[in-house]
Parts: sequence; structure tokens; C-alpha cells
Amino acid sequence: MKPFFYLLLVLICVSSCGQRSSKPVSDDSAAIKKLAVTIPEFSGDSAYMFVAEQLAFGPRVPGSEAHTECAVWLIETMKTFADTVIVQNFKARTYNKLVFDGQNIISSFNPLAKKRILLASHWDSRPYADHDPDPANRRIPIDGANDGASGIGVLMEIARLMHHQPLDEKLGVDLIFFDLEDYGPHQEERTYNDEEFWALGAQYWARNPHNRSYQAHYGILLDMVGASDAVFPRETFSQQYAPWVLDKVWDNASRLGYGNIFVNKPGLPISDDHIPVNRIAGIPMINIIHIDPNSSNGTFFEYWHTLEDNLTHIDPVMLAIVGRVLATTVYESQ
Repeated sequence: MKPFFYLLLVLICVSSCGQRSSKPVSDDSAAIKKLAVTIPEFSGDSAYMFVAEQLAFGPRVPGSEAHTECAVWLIETMKTFADTVIVQNFKARTYNKLVFDGQNIISSFNPLAKKRILLASHWDSRPYADHDPDPANRRIPIDGANDGASGIGVLMEIARLMHHQPLDEKLGVDLIFFDLEDYGPHQEERTYNDEEFWALGAQYWARNPHNRSYQAHYGILLDMVGASDAVFPRETFSQQYAPWVLDKVWDNASRLGYGNIFVNKPGLPISDDHIPVNRIAGIPMINIIHIDPNSSNGTFFEYWHTLEDNLTHIDPVMLAIVGRVLATTVYESQ
């Protein structure tokens, strides 16, 4: 995960966040229906266990045994929850001219429904701890507990909920676990224009969706959602491409009492998996991501791209908060 700063976009976000964008409701029927929806109880402990299971394989770096074994576990586990699971195999060339076999794992609920919601996170982990305070560690792969596994853990628990409390058959949900998101250039090898080397799995899917005519009403990306001190501002590109989706999610968070975490203020512009989904696939997608300009790295949570991004810094309470907001948003979209 990496920042991508444009002063103009920050200025746009600052001005536009003050002007709320929302979809009009024609009458009171939508509000009445929302009150009648039963939201299943999201378990932060269950999501935490899904995170721990991923980390048990070791760093899920493409080309490694841990990556291969974790893929098998993810696929088999999601088959127990979803109506269908599709594995999208692809090849991608990384910044250092290596070619890797990638796997986007796509789990669908109510696959025949025309109205669809896309939920996503990345399941690979960073091959380098290139922001570790100890220079000797900066070529060592990281566990990626928060940066990767936390989002997948929340989505797996959402899948478990949808299995036990099915959605209305008119609403379909697709969960995509993107691969090869975090194999961008090492900090020492960064260049000015290297955006194309990040989010490789999302780029591939956006150009080659698992269903050629695929479209979704909206999408939500999760990234780094498990730290106890997480704060989620309105990420700039999300504000640019999908302000009404931000409004929907942030309103739900406020209504649930989490307005101090899903803060209604502009965040930084982040280059992430939602960028190709918006720009190439044309699906309005937002990014729920922990942004902390006061951290030592100046952008993300304190242990981003370090060896300390491990299970000790994952909080089941925060996973539950994010999961409850997400479950509310999905179930109230019926």
C-alpha cells in the first residue's frame, strides 16, 4: 500500500467534503424498509481468528509456499460460505521484471441477482519491511497482519454471516480477494511514476472481470482496518469517484456510534485497489483505510511495512466496529 499525493485533489477533497452528496429518497418506503431489516451480529473474535489463520502460513508473498498454501485454505473456506467461488488465475510482471502467478479469489452470493455490491481486500503480503526502523530488516517479508489480513478477516466473517442469514435474492454480493497488491517497488527503488506496479490483481480483474458483463451498484475496499487506534477519514479518491457511497457508509457508522472512528473529514489520496476498479471497471468504489499523518511514516498506521505488522497489533474490537458498519451497509441495501 502506498500514498499517491496530488495537491489539487486534496484541495478538491477539502472543498467537496463540506458539500455532502447523497442519493435522493423518493418517499418514506426506503426508511421504513431499513428499520425492518435485521442486521446479524458481527463477531470481532471470529474475524480475528480468520486473521490469525492467514498469518499461521507465514508471509503470503507471491511465489512462496505460504502464498500457495494460504490460497488453498482461503478457497476451501470460502466454498463453505458462498454460493459460488471462482479462482481467477493470472500472470503479472512486477517492477523488478519477475513474473508471478496470481490468484484473485471471487466469492459470490446470489450470483443471478442483477443488483450487486462488490466488497474487496487484498490477501497477499509485502515482500519487504522497507519502512522498518532497523535497516537490517528492510529486505525481510512481513506478516501483513493489518496490511492485508485484517480486511480479509472482516470479509470472511461477513461471508459467514451471509451464509447463516441469507440476503434477499434480489441483492447479490461479490467478495474479491485481490492478489499481488503489495509487490510494488522497495522504498530504495522507488521512482516518480511507478503507480502501475501496485494493485496488479485489481488491475487485471478490472480489465478482465470474472463475468464479462459484470457491473456492481457500488464497491467497498478494506485496507488496514484492524489496529486499535484506527481512524478512517474520507480518502481523497473515494471522495472524487464515489462520494455518495462514502456518505452511505459514514452515515451508518455515525448512526452506530462510530463517528469518532469513521471521521467526517478529508483524508489523503491513496493509490490502492479501488483505483483500477473506479477508473477501468467504472464501478464507484470507496476505500476504508487507516490513515495517520502523525505516524512516523507520515501516512499510515505506525507499523505499516515493518516487521511489527503482526498479530499483536490486531484488535478484535476494531475488526468488530468495521464489520458492523459493513454488515449494516450491505443488509440495508436489500
